[in-house]
Amino acid sequence: MEDRWLSVDEIAAYLGIKRDTVYKWISEKRMPAHRMGRLWKFRRDEVDEWVKTDGADGGRNA
Repeated sequence: MEDRWLSVDEIAAYLGIKRDTVYKWISEKRMPAHRMGRLWKFRRDEVDEWVKTDGADGGRNA
């Protein structure tokens, strides 16, 4: 299992979304992200779990 930190561009590509959406989800939907200096970094397993628990959807399909 790969456990390296992903950048905004990498997590956006992984999820099939735009960079702007990543930043919006961090601030509005509590997307799991870690600030390292000026950069946001992500753990793929944390983001996967967040998506599975309706984080990206915001509970609209509940």
